[in-house]
Amino acid sequence: MTTTPPPPQTIATRVPGETDPGASLGPGGNGRGKVSRPRRGAIAKERLSSPWASGIAIVIAIMWTVPTFGLLVTSFRPSADIRQDGWWNVVTSPSFTLQNYQDAMTGSTRMVDYFINSLVITLPAVFIPISLALLAAYAFAWIDFKGRELLFVAVFALQIVPIQITLIPLLSTYNDWGLAGSFWTVWLSHSIFALPLAIFLLHNFMKDIPKSLVEAARVDGAGHVKIFFQVLLPLLMPAIAAFAIFQFLWVWNDLLVALVFGSSQDIRPLTVHIAELAGTRGQTWHLLSAGAFISMIVPVIVFLSLQRYFVRGLLAGSVKG
Repeated sequence: MTTTPPPPQTIATRVPGETDPGASLGPGGNGRGKVSRPRRGAIAKERLSSPWASGIAIVIAIMWTVPTFGLLVTSFRPSADIRQDGWWNVVTSPSFTLQNYQDAMTGSTRMVDYFINSLVITLPAVFIPISLALLAAYAFAWIDFKGRELLFVAVFALQIVPIQITLIPLLSTYNDWGLAGSFWTVWLSHSIFALPLAIFLLHNFMKDIPKSLVEAARVDGAGHVKIFFQVLLPLLMPAIAAFAIFQFLWVWNDLLVALVFGSSQDIRPLTVHIAELAGTRGQTWHLLSAGAFISMIVPVIVFLSLQRYFVRGLLAGSVKG
């Protein structure tokens, strides 16, 4: 008697990360499993690449670009033409000059001095909060001490405190300490306002680092200092770069803090000086337009040069396996 061999079984293959269609089948199941991650990405890509989405993106880009382009054209027009008609008339009567930038940088306004003041204010105001936030985030993430959760919630809650209610108490404190009229008032103010968000973001990134890395370093005899600088810090560079860009753009373009703590002639940044030019009721529009683009040079360079780190820092920790 011959025995017929059973038919060969078909081994189903599944793409890694794709949900098994039968995974959700069970008592009373309807056979509809969760949508896999690649499928969700394909759906999102299909929606964003639709003609309607592309059209809306183009309209937003045009609305955002036209005023900036008009300001750029105005900065190169003679002052008489600026006061006479709008920038769009350059199409019919083109006339350009570099005198506006020359007067803005080396003329009576001396914007080059305020440009240097902005650099002197911005760089320490970025370095100080990041340095302090890294240490605090490490303590909250990897050092077990009493009241850690409560203290972290308190630090996070400081983000909802409006900046405006802190200006007068801080100004009074700086006067008592004898710091009024110095760069320290602006540095400390920007650092204080940035610390809650910096600690919160860096703490979240640190918590996403596998605990096994820290435990392996401890087994090898590494202390907190070695773990922080040799294990965690290299992995946090995208997050640090992302927050550094945020803080740099915030401090460079800030006007409120600069008006309150840095309005004296020796330490005022470029934003305060441009705000004064805006109050001249059109008498110095040629200097105002040129000064606006002078103030935009550094933020644009910083953002374009660090854009890849910015995107990587925003995406780091957002997807978990």
